[in-house]
Amino acid sequence: MRNLKNKIKLNAHSVSISEKMASQIISVLTFVALGVMFLLASTYFILGGNIKEKNNDISSFEIGKRDIKENKVAKKNLVEDIKVDTVKVYLTKQDRVVELPIEEYIKGVISSEMPINFEIEALKAQAVAARTYTVAHTKAIGGGCNKGNGSDLCDTTHCQVYLSKEEKIQMWGVKGESNWKKVEEAVNATKGQVLSYDGGLASGAYYFSTSSGKTENSEDVFVNALPYLRSVESKGEENAPRYKSVVPISYADFIEKANSEYNANMSLNNIKDQIKILERTDGGSIKSIKLGTATISGPKFRSLYGLNSANFEINYLDNDMEISCTGFGHGVGMSQWGANNMASEGKTYKDILQHYYTGINLEQINKK
Repeated sequence: MRNLKNKIKLNAHSVSISEKMASQIISVLTFVALGVMFLLASTYFILGGNIKEKNNDISSFEIGKRDIKENKVAKKNLVEDIKVDTVKVYLTKQDRVVELPIEEYIKGVISSEMPINFEIEALKAQAVAARTYTVAHTKAIGGGCNKGNGSDLCDTTHCQVYLSKEEKIQMWGVKGESNWKKVEEAVNATKGQVLSYDGGLASGAYYFSTSSGKTENSEDVFVNALPYLRSVESKGEENAPRYKSVVPISYADFIEKANSEYNANMSLNNIKDQIKILERTDGGSIKSIKLGTATISGPKFRSLYGLNSANFEINYLDNDMEISCTGFGHGVGMSQWGANNMASEGKTYKDILQHYYTGINLEQINKK
């Protein structure tokens, strides 16, 4: 009986020890499990961080690919690589797009953009400038007209004025055929020639009607400072029909425009004291002018008051003012009347182009 009791005590003690051990084992296992969970969680977040960095690396790589693509597009502007045989032109009056051989299009442009009685060398210079401008605005080079229903250019001053051979001959009347032969001579003599700068297409081949004696630096009229669009002398334009012009405007209308467009806070009291020319460009045009409390650029002033150029003086009269302008157009690039004067003095079209576009060369497209 005593042995039985001892066995029972022993078994009870064993059970007690087993329960204690089990409890300890459970605690250990719980601790281990928590440790594993912590380790897994840490690993997850660590891996998550690495994945995020990888994604950033991928994004950087994609950006790099885009940069490469942009560089490839830019390389298309190397003249030796350019191939443009045709151009899509939006005819505004007909509301349709036509595809024309580029040389035929250039004939329609120079006959519309420059007087036909100009010297042949001036017309040749115009052909090269217009061809360069055309190529630069084709979709193949990254251009295109935002008003032309998917075209490269439209037929208005928004791009370049274009009229067909038939339209021009009809407009010229009895001299139509002979005039067109002169156009063909200018275009054929310069076939495929464009302006280049440092091997690339000189895409800013701007031209305009009449200078005030000097052309303008590109950054004083547009946005970018282009090395080949520098201010140069342009002589012999005094006989151009729009060399001088005068715009009369009442004080009330002048003030209304300035206040409405630029919140200038101008009044009729001592108006002369409220207008101040602040700076002129190298070409002589107004670079900035103060109207009341507003300061605006010369080109914006020109646009606001419908002036022929930004080279102007203001004359104050009793009840109104007169704005006297010299020149016609934006003033950047080749002056057409200046080009004609150079041609009349025996200069070639190459001389003319190299005068108005600083540091340019003439190269051939469509070589390949």
